[in-house]
Amino acid sequence: MSTLLLEIVTPERKVYAQEVNMVSVKGADGELGILPNHIPLVTPLRIAPVIVKKDGATEEFAVSGGFIEIRKDKVVILAESAELASEIDVARAEAAKKRAEDRLNAKADHVDFKRAELALQRAINRINVNGK
Repeated sequence: MSTLLLEIVTPERKVYAQEVNMVSVKGADGELGILPNHIPLVTPLRIAPVIVKKDGATEEFAVSGGFIEIRKDKVVILAESAELASEIDVARAEAAKKRAEDRLNAKADHVDFKRAELALQRAINRINVNGK
C-alpha cells in the first residue's frame, strides 16, 4: 500500500513525522479523508481529533485548531497544540473543562465567552481522544 509523509507541528515541537496510509481531519468545511496522491489543498482545522492509519493500526491526536497543507505525497498539520492520546493528562483536561463551564455559566460581564467556549471545546476534544 502506498504511503504519504505526515508531519504534525506545533510552535513548541514537531509532534509527529512518519509515513502513513491515511489521515482523517475535520477542516473548516467538513471532514477530510486524505490518501496518497490527494489533490493539493490548504484549509483551516477545527478543534477535533486527527486520526492516522498506518499499517493497519490507528493513532489519534487531539489537535486544537491550526491549518493543514496537503500535497501529493505529504501532509503538514500546523497546529496550535497537538497531543497523542497517550500523552493527555485527563485530570488536567477535566479541570480545564470544569473551569470553562463555570465561566460560561457565570454570565458575568467580564467573562470572554468566546475564549471560554474555545477552552471548553479543547478540553472536551482532549478527553474524547484519550477515552477512545
